[in-house]
Amino acid sequence: MNIRNKLALAQIALLLTSSLEAQTSSSSPAPAPPEAPAPRGAQNQAVQGVAEANAKNGTTQSAATAARPALRLDIPHSYNPFAPYRASLVAPPNLANSPRIDQLVQNGELVLSLKDAIALSLENNLDLAIARYNIPIAEADIIRTQAGGSFRGVNTGIVQNTPGGGVGGFGSSSSGAGAGGTSGGAGGAGSGASGLVQSTLGTGTNVNSYDPVITASINTEHDTEPLSNTSIYGVQSLQLNTITGNFGYSQSFATGTTLQAIFDNNRQATNSPFSILNPTLNSNYRFLLQQQLLAGFGLGPNLRFLRIAKNNQKISDEAFRLQVITTITQIADMYWDLVAAYEDNQLKARSLTFAQETLDKGRKQLELQAIPAMDVLKDEAEVATREQDVSIAKSTLQFQELLIKNALTKNLDDPILEAMPVRPTDRIGLDQGQASGPTEDLIARALSDRIELSESGIDLENRRISRDAARNALLPQVALTGYYAGTGLAGVQNPAAGVTSTSPVGFGGALRTTFNNSAPDYYVGLSMNIPLRNRVAKSDQYRSELEARQAELRLQQLRKQIRIEVRNAQYALTQSEARVLSARKARDLAEKTFNITTKEQELGAGSQLQTLTARRDFDAAESTLVAAMTAYQKAKIELDRSIGTTLEQNAISIDSARTGVVASAAN
Repeated sequence: MNIRNKLALAQIALLLTSSLEAQTSSSSPAPAPPEAPAPRGAQNQAVQGVAEANAKNGTTQSAATAARPALRLDIPHSYNPFAPYRASLVAPPNLANSPRIDQLVQNGELVLSLKDAIALSLENNLDLAIARYNIPIAEADIIRTQAGGSFRGVNTGIVQNTPGGGVGGFGSSSSGAGAGGTSGGAGGAGSGASGLVQSTLGTGTNVNSYDPVITASINTEHDTEPLSNTSIYGVQSLQLNTITGNFGYSQSFATGTTLQAIFDNNRQATNSPFSILNPTLNSNYRFLLQQQLLAGFGLGPNLRFLRIAKNNQKISDEAFRLQVITTITQIADMYWDLVAAYEDNQLKARSLTFAQETLDKGRKQLELQAIPAMDVLKDEAEVATREQDVSIAKSTLQFQELLIKNALTKNLDDPILEAMPVRPTDRIGLDQGQASGPTEDLIARALSDRIELSESGIDLENRRISRDAARNALLPQVALTGYYAGTGLAGVQNPAAGVTSTSPVGFGGALRTTFNNSAPDYYVGLSMNIPLRNRVAKSDQYRSELEARQAELRLQQLRKQIRIEVRNAQYALTQSEARVLSARKARDLAEKTFNITTKEQELGAGSQLQTLTARRDFDAAESTLVAAMTAYQKAKIELDRSIGTTLEQNAISIDSARTGVVASAAN
């Protein structure tokens, strides 16, 4: 091989390296989003702590970057060649509540609307904060697979650790489940969720590292070896002083190609008079190129990890949207529970006040001997019952206040905030006709917008990628290998040898003879590895086919489940609307009855006991109406979730949810 052949080989290697770098840089992930802003003091402390940690590692971060979980794994070498060997730090979690809470405090109360509650949950809810880290985790997997590493997977399950919200039949979005999730089966079962098995996800031929690797070995050695025969070296004790400097470069490519280059150098001095050159300088190089021809050939099997990781990132993004929907659904349910408890507490307080007023009147009438003592005793019993109702309603309200504050804060360490009452400003209303839309239109929208279907579709694509890679792994391993090498020799003439040498003297001469084709070594060969039964690969391939078909059935099952969920949510809304109308009529009748008995008592035709009984019936009807309207609001929330319009109905920006920063207080 002449110098032109060597130049052509070097150009091919350079083109392969450039193509891989372009492919890697085109899919570099963006930094992770920030969390909700902390008060200035707490945020500065967090930033300062990260800055100090970075200073120890020789890296720097801006204040905005330090306040969020960010990745800096893809720093280009032109920017900082030492960055790949330093740790990429993530800022500590910001555990301070957002300033919005302070803005909503009025006269010692936390005045809260539903929009305020949603905004606070986007900024402070820890379920969302935990799920937010899955986004950069998925990005880290892409960086790993860009270098040829296998994907580690991401958790795409739903975090539901906020008490009080409830789950409520969310189908595949139950805790820990979800397409592409990494939850493992028990008892040695293959990992997977929702009845799916994904143990062959990513199976296929071995993928080598696409990151270039440089090796170097520099050493010196002195060796003294006693000899029993002096005829070979001319001395009884052979002394060798050796200096070695070897260098290597290796890299693999997504086409199934491997490139290796080595450059070895050796200087050896001896006390043997028979050595023609002393010291002797040896130098050699070798360029090796290997291409897989069957198993492991092409971009499909060699980029499967990267493609699956990118799909997992899409699943992770969709899972975060699902997390936002789940959390907002929980917050809305909790808010209306709070409204119901608040209204019920006020209702019970008004009922107690009326009972106490009736008791006071009865005692005055008893003093005038206008009524028997038994009536006063009954009034006292009624007051005691109402006091018990007030105590229960008050404790229920306090518990609902605690639940909503827990859901809308990162911490409740402030005893003032923990004990602060919450006053909801929204009231339960009835929007008639919301469930009267065409059911098939609602189902069509749900099949288009529901995130679970999108997740499962991407997961099915991952399984098909693995299936194709498993099919490729069935093929025999056939590799075409070629290399070209050259050797050079130089050294100082040894007068004691008695032989004249024509070799150059210095190391430069050794290099010149190495690369001038005076001593070439080239090789082309074909190697094969053919397993005769191939049962392991055959089993993996068959299993991957089964898992792909299983995922197809799961996708169909989800479609059917979503249709049932939409119809069920629509039925529930219709039924709750009917209950509200019925409860409202019952309340109106009870109110009329109470007004009539009150007038009769004023005219002397009725008793206080009748009035109290009518008032009790009226309060019970009011409580029933509040419960019916609360169920109606929750039915509306569930219908929005089942259709996939939760974000739209609540005007939620997914970017705000990602960053945990809501631009301004909702009004």
